[in-house]
Amino acid sequence: MNEKIRSKEVRLIDDKGENHGVVATAKALQMAYDANLDLILISPNQEPPVAKILDYGKYKYEMAKKAKEAKKKQKTVEIKEVKVRYKIDVHDYQVRIKNIEKFISQGNKVKVVVMLRGREMQHVNLAFDLANRFLKDLESINVTVEKRPVLEGRNVTMYLTGSVN
Repeated sequence: MNEKIRSKEVRLIDDKGENHGVVATAKALQMAYDANLDLILISPNQEPPVAKILDYGKYKYEMAKKAKEAKKKQKTVEIKEVKVRYKIDVHDYQVRIKNIEKFISQGNKVKVVVMLRGREMQHVNLAFDLANRFLKDLESINVTVEKRPVLEGRNVTMYLTGSVN
């Protein structure tokens, strides 16, 4: 901005938005000083660079406001985790199904973990059956499987997301 502009000439836009074409940087700087404003490079990578006459404090404030507004509108997707054992009771299973439905309706991803302890490792097939039962019971709410059930160490894990409709 102002004296820190190194190029010999700039494409100038004044404070009213009028295009003055290619102007010497010294002349553009003098025009900015006459208007009690700053000369700011808007597009420094072009040839010649585009400069605009405006109030730098106001410009900085507007840019911060735009960035804050963009950040407010953006949605972060969290990964919610549901842990179960393959010996889960019927009511507990229903509670987990409701939780998964709630998480997906909120737009989050869900990681379903079927934990195996000790000798339960001999019954890995039962853990996979439970994971597939989750998938079958969640078909009604259009759940998309992001990662199919996989044995990772002592856990069978799968990732679910809401379908994009």
